[in-house]
Amino acid sequence: MTPRSISHLGAALQRVKSQLMRSMACGGDHSLRRKLLIGTGIALVCTAILAISVIGQSLDDYRHARQNLRGLESFRLILDTANLLSAERGPSNSVLGATAAQHGALRERLTAFRARSDAILDQLSTNAGVPPELLAPAKAQLQKGRQEVDRVAAIPRDRRGLEDVQSVIENMFEVVDIFQSVIVWKAGALTAQNPELAAPVMIGRIFGELREFGGRIASQIMAPIAVSQPLQLKHLVDSNRTRGRILELWRLAGNQKVIGIQDPRLAADLGDAELMFFGEGLGILDGLVAEGRKSGNYSMTADEFTVRFVSTLKPLERLRGDFLDVTIERLTELRNGALAILAVTIAITTVILAILAGLLVAAQRFVFGPLMRAREAVIVLAEDRPTVPHQEPHHHATEMRRLFDAIAILRDSLAERASLTKKLKQQAETDGLTGLMNRRALDMIGESHTSSQVMADGACLILMDIDHFKSINDRYGHLEGDHVLRESVRLMRPMLGQNDIFARFGGEEFVILVPGHDLSEANALAKRIRAALETHEIVLSNGAKLTVTASFGVARGNLGQFAWRRLVEAADAALYRAKSDGRNCVRHSLTPQPTLVPDLPEDNDLNASRETPPQTLTIVGGASAAKRSS
Repeated sequence: MTPRSISHLGAALQRVKSQLMRSMACGGDHSLRRKLLIGTGIALVCTAILAISVIGQSLDDYRHARQNLRGLESFRLILDTANLLSAERGPSNSVLGATAAQHGALRERLTAFRARSDAILDQLSTNAGVPPELLAPAKAQLQKGRQEVDRVAAIPRDRRGLEDVQSVIENMFEVVDIFQSVIVWKAGALTAQNPELAAPVMIGRIFGELREFGGRIASQIMAPIAVSQPLQLKHLVDSNRTRGRILELWRLAGNQKVIGIQDPRLAADLGDAELMFFGEGLGILDGLVAEGRKSGNYSMTADEFTVRFVSTLKPLERLRGDFLDVTIERLTELRNGALAILAVTIAITTVILAILAGLLVAAQRFVFGPLMRAREAVIVLAEDRPTVPHQEPHHHATEMRRLFDAIAILRDSLAERASLTKKLKQQAETDGLTGLMNRRALDMIGESHTSSQVMADGACLILMDIDHFKSINDRYGHLEGDHVLRESVRLMRPMLGQNDIFARFGGEEFVILVPGHDLSEANALAKRIRAALETHEIVLSNGAKLTVTASFGVARGNLGQFAWRRLVEAADAALYRAKSDGRNCVRHSLTPQPTLVPDLPEDNDLNASRETPPQTLTIVGGASAAKRSS
C-alpha cells in the first residue's frame, strides 16, 4: 500500500469514529439505527483495509509465481532447442555414411530434422525473449555446418575422406557449443530474477548436457565408421574425455536425493537411463571402439549405429523433460495457490453483494456448469475416449436439455461411424477371396520392426507360387480357379504355427512369415506344404479331380522399412530359382545371412510322371495332362 492510500483510509476511519461518537450522544431507536449504520461502515472500512493489504500481498505473490513459471517455460524451450540442434547430428551422420541407394530416404529424414530445428529457433525470439543478436552466431554456424554436410554427402562414399567427415562432425559440434551462450544468458537472467530458481536451472542444464554429450560421444567415433577406416588416437582420446564428462554429470545429478524431488516419473527415468544408455548404449559404443582399434571392419553401418544408439538416449531426454515438467507443475501450484488466495480475498470483500453472488451461483449451477459438462462431453467425443451417457437433471432449462440431447445424438452417430470405420479397415486389410491378410497389411507389418514382439529377432519369409495356375483358369474357368485357391489355403492353414503370419501376396502367390532366423525350419515347413499340395486332390464343382503343385522361395532377414524390401527380394529370387529348376520344389536365398545355417538338401523331386486317379487333372512340374482310365 502506498502512503497516500493509507492516509485516505486513516481519514475515513476518523470520520467514521466522529459519526459513531455523535450517534452515541443521541437516544432512542434513532441512535440504535445510526449505530448499526456506523458499525456497518466501520466493518466495511476495516474489511477494505484488510482486503487491500491481503490482496496486495497476494497479487505480488501471484505475479512473482507467474513470472517464475513463464521464465522456466522459456528456459525449457531453449533447452529443447539445444536438444534438437544436437539431434540433427544423427541424420547428418547417417547421410555421411550412406551409399547412393540409401541416400534418398536418409536425406528426407535429415530434411525433416532440419525443419524442426529451424521452426524452434524461430520461436526463441518471440516465446523466450532471446535477443536476435544472441541467436545470430548459432544460426550462422548451423548454416555453415549444413553446407558442409551437403558438400561431403555429395561426394561418392568410396571417395569420402576421413578428414572431410570429421570436419563436418566438428562443425555440427560447434553449433551446440555456440548455442550454449543462449542457455547461459537465460540461466543467469532467471537466477538473478529469483535465486530460488538456481537449483532447477542448474539441474536442467546438467540433464541437457547429459543428452548433448551422450550424443556427442557417438559422433566422435562416427567419422571412421562412415568411411570404414580404423579409429585414430584423436577419436579415442575425445571419446574417453567425453565419457568422463558424462560420468561426472551423472554423478552430480543421477540421484533423486540430489535432484531434491521425489516423483515416480523421475525414478523411472533414472532407472531407464542407467539401463539403456549407461548399459546398452555405452556397450554398443565400446564394441565399435574395439572393432575400430583393430580394423575398419565395423559390424554396423553409420545409419544402423545412429538408429540404435539414439534410441538409448531417449531416457536422458525424458529425464530432462520430466524434471522440468515436475518443476513447472510445482510452480504452477504456487501460482494457482496465490491466485486462489487472491480470489478468496476478493470474494470476502464482495460478500455484501449477496444478490449478485446469488446470481453468480445460479448462473454457475444452471448455465456454466452444464456448459462445462457439455464441453467436456464434446472433448471426450472428439478424442474418441470411452464415455458413459450422462442423464442431466430435468430442472435444467429447455435450451440446456436440447443441448445434451444433441450431444447424445452426436455420441450415437460417432459410435456408428467408428463401427463402420473398423469394418472398412478390416476389409481393407483382408483378402476377400481367401480371408487371409492381404499384401497391404503384410507390408505394414514387414516395414515396421516394432509391430510385433515375436518378430523382433527377425523372420523367415516363404514365398509360394502355385504352378501353372493360369492353365487351371483357362481350362476350368476363374470360379474353379478361386475354388482351388481357397482349397489350397484350407489345406495349408493347419500346418502353420501359432505365430506364423499367412497372407495372400497377389494372384496365386502366398506368403508365410515365420518368426526367427531358423532357415532350416522354414525350409522344412515349405517342403511339408509342397508335399501336402502335391498329394491332395481337389474336387471341382463338376466332379473333376485335380492336384496342384507349387514352387517355394525361402529367405531370412529382419523387419523394417528397408530390411523388409530386401527380405522380399531375396525370397523372390529364391522363388525364381525354384521355377527355373523345374517348379514343384523349394529353394532358399543364396544371399549371406546374419546367422550361420547349414546348407539344406534341395527337394528336386518334380514327380513329373505320377499316375492320378480317374477323372483327375494333374498339374506338375510345368506339364498339364488329363489322364483317364481305360
